[in-house]
Amino acid sequence: MNVLHLTHWPKHLPHRLCVPATNLADNLAVSARRYPARTALSFYGKAISYRELHERVERLAGFLRTECQVRDGDRVLLDMQNSPAFVIAYYAILRADAIVVPVNPMNLREEIEWYVQDSGARVACIAQELQAQFAPLVEAGQLDKVIVAAYADDLPESPEFDVPEIVRAPAAAIVAPGFVAWSETAQHAPLQCASRRGGEDIALLVYTSGTTGHPKGCMLSHRALNAQVVSLADWNGWTAEAIALATAPLFHVTGMASAMNLPIYAGASTVLLPRWNREVAAELIQRYRVSHWCNVPTMVSDLLAIADIDRYDFSSFRYIGGGGSSMPEAVATRLHALTGREYLEGWGLTEVAGAIHLNAYTKSKRQCLGMPTFDVDTRVIDTATGAQLGVNQQGEFVTRCPSLFSGYWNNEQATREAFVELDGKPFFRTGDIGYFDEDGFYFFADRLKRMINAAGFKVWPAEVEAMLYRHPAIREACIVGVDDMRRGETVKAYVVLNQEAASALTAEDIIEWSRGQMAAYKIPRLVEFVDALPRSGTGKIQWRSLQEREKQMKEKQA
Repeated sequence: MNVLHLTHWPKHLPHRLCVPATNLADNLAVSARRYPARTALSFYGKAISYRELHERVERLAGFLRTECQVRDGDRVLLDMQNSPAFVIAYYAILRADAIVVPVNPMNLREEIEWYVQDSGARVACIAQELQAQFAPLVEAGQLDKVIVAAYADDLPESPEFDVPEIVRAPAAAIVAPGFVAWSETAQHAPLQCASRRGGEDIALLVYTSGTTGHPKGCMLSHRALNAQVVSLADWNGWTAEAIALATAPLFHVTGMASAMNLPIYAGASTVLLPRWNREVAAELIQRYRVSHWCNVPTMVSDLLAIADIDRYDFSSFRYIGGGGSSMPEAVATRLHALTGREYLEGWGLTEVAGAIHLNAYTKSKRQCLGMPTFDVDTRVIDTATGAQLGVNQQGEFVTRCPSLFSGYWNNEQATREAFVELDGKPFFRTGDIGYFDEDGFYFFADRLKRMINAAGFKVWPAEVEAMLYRHPAIREACIVGVDDMRRGETVKAYVVLNQEAASALTAEDIIEWSRGQMAAYKIPRLVEFVDALPRSGTGKIQWRSLQEREKQMKEKQA
């Protein structure tokens, strides 16, 4: 085990972590008893207290158990933007002793259908703008009940901020069989029985796109989610007085942990922003005296691009940090000059429920993944031999930690392949390549797996390629990542067309067609037509040579 970082460990923190064995939803019940009148959620000026939040969760949980026949361990889809309804549905599903299956609202019907089929979910909680995506699944009998929420129900009468049209839209009438209005659930009696699930029971099934085209369901237990929450609370100094800004999506483990589960555990407040808007974000930070903001670096860069940024008061910040891509040195310097705070980068994955490496207030480095936190044992191994490597030796990160996942849903082979044994213990193979320095701080270098990180969203090329092959004019396709000033990386498609279509189709045609097939963040922003794709002696497409070509082109342009 690498212990070099312990020299720089914050002296006020213990080295070990004590993890609750309770249902994650118990954290809300505790905070509601302790701080009933405190604002739990703020939504464009509308405040929801802990008392109200807990009551609404209990009523929805009662509806799920009684009217939707949800039983212990059942999976329930949750598909919404950041909103009070998302938080209520998430905690109600856990309170009903079921498993939350969060879905990115940008996903389209065929993508959603996979989550429904693979998870076995029969019930879903969605936002009303997604009804058209879910209607065919209800009609086909794949879903029994779909509870539909309108974001506008939680808006103040006269919002003081710029509210997106999709959020302003009033609740529409429910006419299709199988769909239930959210307002109907609010009248239901609260759930009477106590929670039975906790500890190693699965709480969350998060789908992380796979290397073979189909997403894999990552099983996270109540133990894993609680471990992540307690670790972040201790490391970053959370108290009930903290105020978080939720700009990272709550359906992703980063936003879920840092801007929902963590504030609720601490009895703190969360200011919700469904869609990124830099001017609104700046107003919210100033108005609500935001103290904690976990984000992706592109958001910070965009915020700092506001022409009159100096007119805002950001003195309330105690923590600004995140990950997903490296924070540029110039942006970090500007942020520090404006706020007096260093951007504290971290590192984690879906399979560990969030961040397990963090920089500390007392010791941090830029463009660095930080040090392993409580009980985290991350090592570097040779990708060819599996031998453990030392200081400044580059290899694959493998890790053990309290928030480690329980395996992939219904996929024992993928679970076995995801681990390697060291010193008689299983370590998760992250697929990230890097090294640690003489201080025990870790640095990212490359990826072993074919993954593109576009503005914090994971894009797996094999999944996008599989969808492109549905286009009748595409004979072959290969996806690679390309550096992008705004998104960190973006998606590029190398495409071989059928001969009869070669002269009729344009790159924009492919991009426009993709908009109807896949989530927006997966869509190729660049398309290059080629006569043939490079292949190995065994006939496999050599995606690495195309990736190397992109790298060389960038170097020539520099």
